[in-house]
Amino acid sequence: MILLNTLFTLPTPLHTRKANPTKAVSASHQAFRRCECFDLHKQLIPYQEAWSWQKSIVRTRHSLLDKDEDHSDVVVVLQHPPVFTLGTGSSEEYLNFDVKNPPYAIHRTERGGEVTYHGPGQLVMYPIVNLRYHKMDLNWYLRSLEEVIIRVLSSTFYIKASRIEGLTGVWVGNQKIAAIGIRASRWITYHGLALNVTTDLTPFRYIVPCGIRDRQVGSLRGLLEENSATEDAILLDITYNSLLKEFSEVFQLSLQQASIPEFDVSASSLSLVV
Repeated sequence: MILLNTLFTLPTPLHTRKANPTKAVSASHQAFRRCECFDLHKQLIPYQEAWSWQKSIVRTRHSLLDKDEDHSDVVVVLQHPPVFTLGTGSSEEYLNFDVKNPPYAIHRTERGGEVTYHGPGQLVMYPIVNLRYHKMDLNWYLRSLEEVIIRVLSSTFYIKASRIEGLTGVWVGNQKIAAIGIRASRWITYHGLALNVTTDLTPFRYIVPCGIRDRQVGSLRGLLEENSATEDAILLDITYNSLLKEFSEVFQLSLQQASIPEFDVSASSLSLVV
């Protein structure tokens, strides 16, 4: 198994001056909380780099929280090169390959849930939000992430998606189109959701996605195939814009684009992280 590892520096989130998060702009309407948006949706960011970046942001947020200066949430949207990720308690029985000789890199993470696959054509959203300013309830948070996807499919593509009781994620018929796995530390969330847009679904055959054996995995491109000639890049852009719109509305956030500095991507080493 060969994994292309890369070297680059991801940016540190910006922070604004101290403000009162509960100050109302009128008697009937409270200003939306600020949220910095890092747009990397056209780029393939190695999983390890994005994971480390999330944890760095969470550490920074903890420090700001201790000083009562945590006044902005963060959302990152990107794609990953092919990779399998497992949750804290994921079982290797859901891997259809020898873990010592995997087809792609494997990362065991601290998120919830079983094994899943990330790859090109899949939009991954990592919201790093302080649930103290939303609702301190992880079940509510999971259902809200599902709601974002359901609204995207309905409002932009006229596709009826749904939840399945007892399971996490978003489904269209028997096909799971979006997976969700989260972690919260002192009520600050990280990890997030993955929506299959133009994803090659072949690598899912190497695993039992999310540990669910009796259902399929689908993609937005597959659902639209008969009725859409939209190029993959354009479909990804449309989906990205809809994701941000619905995310900001569900969580009542005011999104502000954060600048992404130039970074170099180069082949540096071959490695497997398990």
